[in-house]
Amino acid sequence: MIQCGFLMRKPFSRTRSLLLAPLLLMLCGCDGQSKGGEDHAAGRPVLTMAVHYARQSQAREFAANIRPRVESDLGFRVTGKVVKRFVEVGQRVKAGATLAMLDDTDLKLQKEQADAEFATSNVALMQTTADEARAIKLKKDGWTAQAALDRALAAAQEARGRNQRAARAVELAKNSLDYAVLRADTDGVVTQTSIEPGQVIAAGAPAIRIARAGELEASVALPEAYASAAGAGEASLFLWSNPGKIYRAKLRELSPSADPATRNFAARFSILDADAGISLGMSATLRIASTDAAPVIGVPLSALLNQGQGASLWKVDADGRLEQTPVTVLRYEANAAIVSGPLKEGDIIVILGAQKLDAGAKVRVVARQ
Repeated sequence: MIQCGFLMRKPFSRTRSLLLAPLLLMLCGCDGQSKGGEDHAAGRPVLTMAVHYARQSQAREFAANIRPRVESDLGFRVTGKVVKRFVEVGQRVKAGATLAMLDDTDLKLQKEQADAEFATSNVALMQTTADEARAIKLKKDGWTAQAALDRALAAAQEARGRNQRAARAVELAKNSLDYAVLRADTDGVVTQTSIEPGQVIAAGAPAIRIARAGELEASVALPEAYASAAGAGEASLFLWSNPGKIYRAKLRELSPSADPATRNFAARFSILDADAGISLGMSATLRIASTDAAPVIGVPLSALLNQGQGASLWKVDADGRLEQTPVTVLRYEANAAIVSGPLKEGDIIVILGAQKLDAGAKVRVVARQ
C-alpha cells in the first residue's frame, strides 16, 4: 500500500511538486476507497439476542378477608323483652348453649291457660262420650228416637275436636315458652350481637350472629375485567400477619352481578390447607396467577420498530442480513414488551438501534451477555 506522506522525505522543486499533486490525490483516494470497502464488507455491528418462547404468567393480587363458609343470624321465634344476654362477640359456643333469654311471664300465663282449657275439654269429652254410648244402647233396645242418637253422636264428635285443639294449644304454649331462650344450633364463634338487656325484640329479628366452625374462606372483591378469568388461574393466599406462610385456595363462589357502587364482583375462595394459624377476620392477600396457553416472547422496548404499519423486529438471517418481521404487541411492561409473531425459537433479533437499520443490510452480530 502506498503511503501519502513518503514523497516529502526529499526536497522537490516548486514546478515538480505541482505536477505530482494530482497523482498524490489519486493515490490517497484509492487508499480510502479500499478501507471503506473492507468496512462495508465486514458489516455494521449490532447488538442481538436469541428468541426464547415462554408461557405468559400474570399474577394479580387482591386484598382479602378471612370469613367462615356458613354464617347465620339467630333470632327469637317469639316477641318479648330481653332480660339477659350470655355471650359476647368473639366467644366460642357449643351447640345447645344458651345465648340470650326473654321475659317469659306472659308465656307462662299462656301455658297455664292452655292447660286449663285442655283439662276442661277432657271433662266435656268424658261426658259426651258417655252420653253417646247410652244413646247407642237405647236406640238398639228401641227406647229412643234416631234424632236423639244423632244429637248424642254430634256432641261427642264436637267434644273430641275441642279436646284435640286444646291439646295442640298446650303444645304451642309449651314451645313458645321454650322459644324464650335462644340457644346455639351449632358449634361456632359469635361474630355479632344486635340485642341488649331491656330491649323489646320482634319475632324473627336478627339477635346474634354465629360463624359455624369448619371450613374457612377468603372473601375478595374482583374487578369487572378480571372476574370471568378468576377461576382459571392458580390461587394462593398469605396472611398479612404471616407473609411467609402460603396457603392454597380455590374459587368456590362468584357473584353473578356486580356491586352497584363499586362495580366489583364478590367472590369466595376456599382455603384448602387451613391450619390453626388462620382466624376469622384476619386480613390477607389473595394472589391469582393465570397461565395462557399460547407462548410469547419478551423483548426490550428498544428492539421494536414501528413505521406506521404496525410493530416489527429486525431478524438476522443465516447470511447476516437484516429481515423485517412483523409482530403483535400483547402488552408493555416497565422495560420490555411481550410480543407474539412468526419468529422461531433461537432466531437472532436486533435489540438496539432498530430505527437506524435498513432491510437487507449486512450486519455483524454482537450477542448480548
